[in-house]
Amino acid sequence: MTIKLPILVAFSLALVACTIPPSANNTNMQAPANEATMEQTIAVTEQKTAIFKTRTSDTTAPNADSETSNTAGKVGVIMDSSVTSNDDKASSVVSVSGIKPTPQFLGFEDKTDTERLAGARGDSLLIVEKKGGTVKKGQFSFPEYKKAVLANGMTVYLLEKHDIPVITVKAIVKAGSVNDPISGLASMTAEGLLLGSKKYNKVQLEQVTDNIGAGFEAGSNKESSYINADFLAKDADVMFDVIKSVLTEPTFNAKEFAKFQKQNVELLAQQKESPNKVIRGYYSKFVFDKHAYANPVEGDQQSIATITPKQLATFHNSYYQPVNTAITVVGDFNSNLMKLELEALFADWNNTQPVPQLDLNYAVPVMDKSRVLVVNKANATETTFIFGGVGIAKDNPDYIGIQLVNTILGGRFTSWLNDELRVNSGLTYGAGSGFSAWSQSGLFSISSFTQTSTTEQAVDLAIETYERLWEKGVDQETLDSAKAYLKGQFPPRYETSEQLADILGDMYVYGINESYINNFEGQVDSLTLDETQSLVNQYFPNKNLQFVMIGQAAELQPFVSKYGSVEMLNIEQVGFGG
Repeated sequence: MTIKLPILVAFSLALVACTIPPSANNTNMQAPANEATMEQTIAVTEQKTAIFKTRTSDTTAPNADSETSNTAGKVGVIMDSSVTSNDDKASSVVSVSGIKPTPQFLGFEDKTDTERLAGARGDSLLIVEKKGGTVKKGQFSFPEYKKAVLANGMTVYLLEKHDIPVITVKAIVKAGSVNDPISGLASMTAEGLLLGSKKYNKVQLEQVTDNIGAGFEAGSNKESSYINADFLAKDADVMFDVIKSVLTEPTFNAKEFAKFQKQNVELLAQQKESPNKVIRGYYSKFVFDKHAYANPVEGDQQSIATITPKQLATFHNSYYQPVNTAITVVGDFNSNLMKLELEALFADWNNTQPVPQLDLNYAVPVMDKSRVLVVNKANATETTFIFGGVGIAKDNPDYIGIQLVNTILGGRFTSWLNDELRVNSGLTYGAGSGFSAWSQSGLFSISSFTQTSTTEQAVDLAIETYERLWEKGVDQETLDSAKAYLKGQFPPRYETSEQLADILGDMYVYGINESYINNFEGQVDSLTLDETQSLVNQYFPNKNLQFVMIGQAAELQPFVSKYGSVEMLNIEQVGFGG
């Protein structure tokens, strides 16, 4: 399972938290549920020598500025760059072996690609753009990569990394739960890719990948679906053939689908036994209501049970098209040769119809009053709670500053929230806050859990701690500490091939500005106390908060109305309300 950056960081913090006991006795607890200057040059190349190499010294990389040849019918845009991205993705994922990891949540989440369709027009010219920005000496910068749009409109990101002879690939399609006509259809379609293709049935897929020790999985999230693969560079020919076949010609075999469908229905029912696995589903639905961002990624038991293989095929035909797809490749290869191989491999994959477009700017909710959703779980010994409101979009220009403020509030072990609720009061084993950011909007949340008898005390303390942002603000010592922490945590987020491939995929889906990583340290260092308070006032909701609590309703009812108007659900009810 590929763990996204914010989840990896959150998991590390949770692991530390679980090894240090709180100051008061609290034995019945679980882990918390927490997300330039442009230069253009023309180059055409026809070199068809070996694309994959195990060491940089084995092959001299072709010079894209000087090589020429005849590539009739091949058009693309390539961009060299030093860039970045990042996402709190509540995702559904399954491996080729059929093992479906439990979705994980939490963390600080993941420019429009105007050149994306350039490859669909014209017929003989390969335009190469070199793009980069000035980076101060000693400052961390994103590795150089190339971006190409193939003749069929598919986008390709290529990043060479020659430390080990391994290649990581991410194929990403702009279609997620926001596009669901039936709840869970995008997730079932993505995971259903691994049920077999015209060339490889499910057993053959498992055999091929197992025989070479390759990692292979598929999944989806709010706004995209994806295939992840990692393998030795020497096995690239085999794995790219598998990726292409699964991505472009899945069969959604009826017999395999029936077993897969039954497994998913049972899994969704089981998740209701663990409030920390489902509370964000309730929270998203409660905040976004009828908006597409309220759609649960995995659907629910009833919706999943009605889906047919034919509906998967229809969804696939609508969204899995070259102009709506990107492939990111990170690892031990030559970029110029890889681009040629991918062009040839996907030459027969054509766009068949206009891709359905969705306006995610419509009806983003405005919170006009405080509300509380109580989800009754009669056998609960704890209350799991979350509160907040509408957050920010992924491309928000103040994203870095908001991260810094959130680090102080609830983004690290020594945050205000964790200090107050865990260290000082012993009410919980962990408390935190975060922004889940998507292309047009997002969620802000504070979350924790506590024994049923201390629910009111814990929620009141979380609110009181949150209000410190306005009542006392951030002092210089705290700001400096958070800056040092954030800068120290930053480079490790971009070390592995999987992380780099994920970031390039996020760039495609969310249009992340390429200056984000290269300007990160400078923006962190320059943030002042006045600017910090301005970010608090602009982006952190402090009125009309939305609360979700999962626990014993009978024990919660006497006091929850003080937080807002109360709505009730039972956890046995299918779905997440609404």
